[in-house]
This record gives sequence, structure tokens and C-alpha cells, in this order.
Amino acid sequence: MTRQERKIPQGPSRKLPGLTVLGVETSCDETGVAVINSEHGLLAHALYSQIELHALYGGVVPELASRDHVRRLTPMISQVLAQAGMTTDDLDGIAYTAGPGLVGALLVGAATARSMAWALAIPAVAVHHMEGHLLAPALEADPPQPPYVALLVSGGHTLLVQVLALGEYRLLGETLDDAAGEAFDKTAQLLGLPYPGGPHLARLAETGEPGRFRFSRPMTDRPGLDFSFSGLKTQVLLAWRKLDAPSPQDRADVARAFEDAVVDTLAIKCERALAATGNSRLVVAGGVGANRRLRQRLETMTAGLGGRVWFPRPEFCTDNGAMIALAGMLRLQAGQAGSLDIQVRPRWPLTQLQPPAALAGDAQATVAAQSS
Repeated sequence: MTRQERKIPQGPSRKLPGLTVLGVETSCDETGVAVINSEHGLLAHALYSQIELHALYGGVVPELASRDHVRRLTPMISQVLAQAGMTTDDLDGIAYTAGPGLVGALLVGAATARSMAWALAIPAVAVHHMEGHLLAPALEADPPQPPYVALLVSGGHTLLVQVLALGEYRLLGETLDDAAGEAFDKTAQLLGLPYPGGPHLARLAETGEPGRFRFSRPMTDRPGLDFSFSGLKTQVLLAWRKLDAPSPQDRADVARAFEDAVVDTLAIKCERALAATGNSRLVVAGGVGANRRLRQRLETMTAGLGGRVWFPRPEFCTDNGAMIALAGMLRLQAGQAGSLDIQVRPRWPLTQLQPPAALAGDAQATVAAQSS
């Protein structure tokens, strides 16, 4: 499959060779829809962010998020299909995020996807949100091939995972408290930056003086691959309180020191994970994966080891429908079939996933039982 996005000629609806899958993402505060084809790659995608909706409250309000998904999802599906020059009759399957995430938001996507699949008599596949992020670099040209090590830094998740094959993941390390993305957002709030804070803090850090402040690199002074960022947040708070009438430059210097500490910590742990697995291939995905300084640091580190790092393009680091469509397409290609149940899993450890072949028989048996 060519992982590059291509424009499909507009005109009468038609089926393309290969497998065409609609992807739906509604796990939190972004509505994502995409259409992908196994022969032509990504055909069309759209993303709507609820940032303005939640900014007034300084964080995501679950009920408001769910209601906004209801308003946005169906028109966006029509929009993306039109962009791809298709109708629902041209789809071979539908993939949707089943977890982890906000239960109400997940149910909007699950109910829509399952209902469409039932009406069209095509399979619908429940996708793990973090598996979507894990596979997002495969949307680009020259995608990584397993085995490799993956750093997943998305929202409340910071994980190091050894990827052996689709659905075969071994957890190497995880956060014990605040994830990297949460630490970015909470530190930004402490510095008085607007919501969502992480991207604002990264931009502010660009103007900061390196080395004026220095914070610890948590849990790098001992063996292991787990993370902890709550103590780092406390260090920033104490340093900030010591400043008398902090200036804009003070704010930028603190932001730079914090970002340097997070980037160094993630890089040290990634290097350890590569050494522990005997691998030189690293994949980085999730919102924090768009951070410019992190990308530069990991590119330098892996090149020094004679290896390589893969990132999705920045627009696919955040939650999006393209990664869900890709994950669902790969599972459908491998023989996985979805049941007719509308089920979501707000809490869903990545390690509970199974290869598609292991799930195909169970799902087919469930469908047969429900049809009898």
C-alpha cells in the first residue's frame, strides 16, 4: 500500500480495488473522520477541535464534548466521503475508537459506526485509541516495520512499548502518575498560559534561555523504564514562587527548563528501551510527539545508535480519524470481524489487545449466534 495521500478524481461513485474503510474518532474533544484504501492510501480526512468550546472551563467538559460530537459527526462523514468522491455504498468496512476515552464521547462514535455498518451490511471494527497512535507513522511514506520500540505520549498516556506485530505489544514502561502531556498542560496553567497549555508552553520555551533554571530528570538516576512527572511539576511550582514579580523572560526561561527536562527524560528512557530490546528502530506518536525539540533530540539519539526514528506528520500526532481508519483497515485485512454489539471501554490497557486472527473466530461466532 502506498502510504501517501492521493486525490481521487471526482465523478460518479465507484468502488476502488482493495479495501476501503471509514475511520471515526470521538474519544475526547476532537471529532475525526477519514477514508483510507489499501491500494491508494489516505483518500480524505477532516478534523474538528473543540478547543474553543472547552477553553472557558480550562479543561474538557465530558457532557459538552459528547453533545458536540453528536452535532459534528454525521455532517463530517458526508463531507469526507464527498471529498473522496464516494458514497457509503463504496465502503468495505468502518473503524471506530472504542477506548480508552470519555464514555459518552466514545458511545457517539460507536453507535454511529455500528449503525452504519449494520445498515450497509459491512463489518465494523472497534479500534484501541493508542493502537491508532501507534500505527499513525505508517500513514507516511516508508513506514516502519516491526519489531520496533514505540514511545506513546498522548494526553494522559506515556508508554514505552515493544511492537512485535499488529496486536502483539509488550509494555516496557509507563507513567506512575502524571503523563508528559498532562505535565505540559499543568505547568502551562501554572505559568498563566491559555488552554490548552502544552502547545503554548512549547512556543514560549523557544524564547527561553537554556540553563538559567534546571530541573531534575525524573527516575533517570535509577534502572527501569517507567516515568514520573508529578515531582517535576512541583519543582517548577517552587521555582516560580521564588521569583519576585516574574517577568515575561522569567516565564520563558522556566518554560525552557521544564521542556528540556521532559525531553531529556523521554530521550534517556527511549535509549534505554532500545538497548534493552536490542533494537535501533523507534516510533514516536501522540500529541507530545509534535514537539520540535523532542523530535530533534530523538533524531540525534537514534542516528548516533545507527538507527532511525519515525514520526507521523504533526496533524496526525493529535487525535484523528486517519489513524483509526488505518488501524481498522489493517485488522480487517488480517481477518478480524466485528460483532454487532455497541460496546466501548473507557479504560482499556494496550496490553489486553490481541492479534486480529485471535479475535476473528470469536467475533464471527458472536455474529452467528445473534443472527440465529
